[in-house]
Amino acid sequence: MVFNKDEIRIVFGLVILALLTRFLPHPPNFAPITGIALFTGFNFTNKRLALFIPLFCMLITDIFLGFHSLVPIIYCCFILISFIGFKAKSLSFLVVLGASVSFFIISNLGVWYFSYPKDLNGLISCFVLAIPFFINTLAGDLFYTSILQFSFNKLKIKSLNTKKIF
Repeated sequence: MVFNKDEIRIVFGLVILALLTRFLPHPPNFAPITGIALFTGFNFTNKRLALFIPLFCMLITDIFLGFHSLVPIIYCCFILISFIGFKAKSLSFLVVLGASVSFFIISNLGVWYFSYPKDLNGLISCFVLAIPFFINTLAGDLFYTSILQFSFNKLKIKSLNTKKIF
């Protein structure tokens, strides 16, 4: 696997972004990992690397922040979100919304399974109590996906313009 300097910079930048935002104070679930998973899935031709980056970011930060019973479920969510990025035609609002909703449903099914009564009332309670987290999740996903894709597009344009000059 050979990477050019731009790819190495992007990967390094994504990892630093994820590390900083998970360690710095932030609203619950307002994090870049979904944005990184969508971004890498959509933009990287190396799909193994696209899957690896968000999981690596989570693993590194979880070593310091702590592991919990939902780790396998959460990591699988990010694999699914990377696959959403693979199949997306663009990183539109609906794509980000789909990724956010997928994460919300799957992760809260895990929370319900491990922490709530296994009945309809427990399921409803779990999902209703999670709504504020979903709002933060969606806001963070929209913010970070937009910032990543906008910055990447600007860098591509700048790179193309620079190459034309030389």
